Amino acid sequence: MYHQKTLNSEGMELKINQQIKQFNAESLSVQSLLDLEIPHKQNGIAVAINNTVVPKINWNEHLVHETDEILIISATQGG
Repeated sequence: MYHQKTLNSEGMELKINQQIKQFNAESLSVQSLLDLEIPHKQNGIAVAINNTVVPKINWNEHLVHETDEILIISATQGG
């Protein structure tokens, strides 16, 4: 089924870790996205957009777009 967004629609659809999710925002920074998705576990996280890692220092300024492929990676410990 083809879905066409209207010009007046609010929110955005993002593909995060191969899953489509809806957000009630017209614009989101990487940090805002993480605050919504994983508000309590942001240490040991890496974010890649379109196969390029976004440095943590840029999370507040880097905006995500509906066409972006977003990957959120969590470091794990083990042995």
